[in-house]
Amino acid sequence: MNWNTLLSGKRWGSEEKYNGNSIDARSEFQRDYDRIIFSSPFRRLQNKTQVFPLPGSVFVHNRLTHSLEVASVGRSLGTIFYNKLKAANPDLDQENPLIIEVGNIIASACLAHDMGNPAFGHSGEAAISYYFTNGDGRVFQDQVSPAEWADLINFEGNANALRILTHQFAGKGSGGFALTYATLASIVKYPCAAAAGSNKSKIYTKKYGFFQSEEADFKKIAIELGLVKVQDEPLVYKRHPLVYLVEAADDICYNIIDLEDAHRLKILSYQEVETLLLPLCNDAKMHARLADMDDDDAKITLMRAKSISTLIGQVSEVFYNHQGTILNGELNKSLIDYIAEPFLSTMQKIERISIKKIYNYTSVVQIEVAGFKVMGGLLDEFIPAYLQNSSKYHKKLVELIPKQFLTTETGAYAKIQSIVDFVSGMTDIYAVELYRKIKGISFPSIS
Repeated sequence: MNWNTLLSGKRWGSEEKYNGNSIDARSEFQRDYDRIIFSSPFRRLQNKTQVFPLPGSVFVHNRLTHSLEVASVGRSLGTIFYNKLKAANPDLDQENPLIIEVGNIIASACLAHDMGNPAFGHSGEAAISYYFTNGDGRVFQDQVSPAEWADLINFEGNANALRILTHQFAGKGSGGFALTYATLASIVKYPCAAAAGSNKSKIYTKKYGFFQSEEADFKKIAIELGLVKVQDEPLVYKRHPLVYLVEAADDICYNIIDLEDAHRLKILSYQEVETLLLPLCNDAKMHARLADMDDDDAKITLMRAKSISTLIGQVSEVFYNHQGTILNGELNKSLIDYIAEPFLSTMQKIERISIKKIYNYTSVVQIEVAGFKVMGGLLDEFIPAYLQNSSKYHKKLVELIPKQFLTTETGAYAKIQSIVDFVSGMTDIYAVELYRKIKGISFPSIS
């Protein structure tokens, strides 16, 4: 793979307007960022759980604030990479006029990386899958192909993000968000079909990057950008190189900031957080600086900022040093796995503590359980209604589905996907309210 091809400014759905990469195309990637940040799916992230239930009396991160922070870190990683390349090659901008835009491309991809995640955090993904594997959705297996069934029983927010950004929803015009090919490819963390992602002998374990409905679309993007193809059946590609930096920005933010949130919620003590963050600060004067401060939240804010700065430096160095391996499609680990000690060991310790004390905290587990009930309950009502539409009750339920999620296709897979689009796009609060109303737990008021 090479950067001249990988950074294409061609727009999805507006290919006829593309005249090739040039210096005039530089603003295209900034437009990607603007289109995402002003969109309704992005705005809905403000009421989607990141880790802790929403809303609460203590403000913690939601999907929207997390995505903004990841975009900030991602832009820094891209800018540092460009500066390193420029220092080594003064003629860089003449050879590739879009290489200066890697920071904007990564920032846009970071903004969009969680747009496909449903309500209730990662448990929302599991709840959708569970409905088809162990719930009433099992009855639909015979109505779809094995590849389509793999999509449903392994619902993946990453694949759903690509669908949201490229799919032509009813009444929304063509081309989805009309983002550049480079930005779209940078979002796809696991560029393979579900059948490949669920096979541990393949390059990607459990995860995948596109549904069957978007497979041809991703293949078109991959061919345009010159991504390395691994195999055809099931379809597997090597990652776009910038995916590594998007992934690293996400890893840095949630590992560090989940600690900050856990302290505010009194899940972790100040001393526990300090023990984890101090080794990442890489600042000999940090003890003295902390001693001059009385507020524990302010101390953690300082350590968080220094830790993120250290990790940005580490990851950017790894990416620059491994770019040959990455461009050849041969790097099969995350960039975080290659950072130096003691930073690597500290990140691994943070992950262990987070799993033990944060992700299994009572309120987090409660929302996971609630997510299974609510998401499964909504699917159980709307999918049979849309597929069968055989009773007055079914017809009433279908009337509740926004027109943009209805499809003219007649196949079971397309219709099921339409309902999954509808349910996965809901915010936490809307999903709970709709569930309560259609189950007769609460009644809507007429306004």
